[in-house]
Amino acid sequence: MRDALENGLDSVAVFLPKLIGFLLILIIGYFIAKIIAKAIGKLLEKVGFDRAVERGGVKKALDKSTFDASDLVAKLVFYTLMLFVLQLAFGVFGPNPISELITGVIAFLPKLIVAIIIIVVASAIAAAVKTLIEGTLGGLSYGKMLAGIASAFILFLGVVAALNQIGVATTVTTPILIAILATIAGVIIVGAGGGLIKPMQTRWEGYLTKAEEEAPKVKEEARNAPSIKEQAQQAKADAQAKYDQAGREGGPPSSGQPGYPPPSSGPQGYPPSPGQPGYSPGQPGYPPPSPGQQGFDDPIYGQPGSDQPPNRV
Repeated sequence: MRDALENGLDSVAVFLPKLIGFLLILIIGYFIAKIIAKAIGKLLEKVGFDRAVERGGVKKALDKSTFDASDLVAKLVFYTLMLFVLQLAFGVFGPNPISELITGVIAFLPKLIVAIIIIVVASAIAAAVKTLIEGTLGGLSYGKMLAGIASAFILFLGVVAALNQIGVATTVTTPILIAILATIAGVIIVGAGGGLIKPMQTRWEGYLTKAEEEAPKVKEEARNAPSIKEQAQQAKADAQAKYDQAGREGGPPSSGQPGYPPPSSGPQGYPPSPGQPGYSPGQPGYPPPSPGQQGFDDPIYGQPGSDQPPNRV
């Protein structure tokens, strides 16, 4: 019994310093990660990271989110640092399953970061291509459709590349991409070289005729469309206007808005008093004297400058 008690006390004496070290590492690491994440968030806000993300076409993905782009990056940095803190803290206890799990998650982070960058870049390219096509061929009936198809295809390629980067659903995304490309190639081969030669010839004649008719319109639209630099400046101006408007929405209402009384039409005076010269009943802003009262000439006050007491009726 005594040996068991001594062994238990020895185990507690060995475990207690490790527990204290674990808690110290966890607490200190938490505050350090919090400070670093907050500093990164403020730095991104100052350099205009949110406006750059809005111009890049990622704004729609963050419309329903409670965080903006800089806050989201700060949160990701915080949780990434906390993973390293947890790995260091659990390492105090020696090899254990939790440390191995955290090590695997940390090893996965670089792939995840690269996948996120691929998605962001693909979204920016898709938005730029869509804006460029709409600005160039916006006057044509199928201009918006072409812009949407091109943007969706670029975004789809970005998603497939990101999933392949992190190794998720590669057995699904890769065959889908291959099937789409094979379907397009098969339709072209079978339609052009199979039994649909005559119908395809007729269709191609119609397509070529329509293309010849549309070619001058396309050239005219491309000639009249603003340049890429002008479109970029216009997009920048629109984003700046939206940003300024969003900043003004939180300010206090002006005097003409509800909740504020209308401004007074002029200075308001005080009713005249017998002992204050200069405030006669005839001044603007004062009501006229009631009948029977004539200011200082009223019988009840007597004459000004007189030593006689007022007349009593």
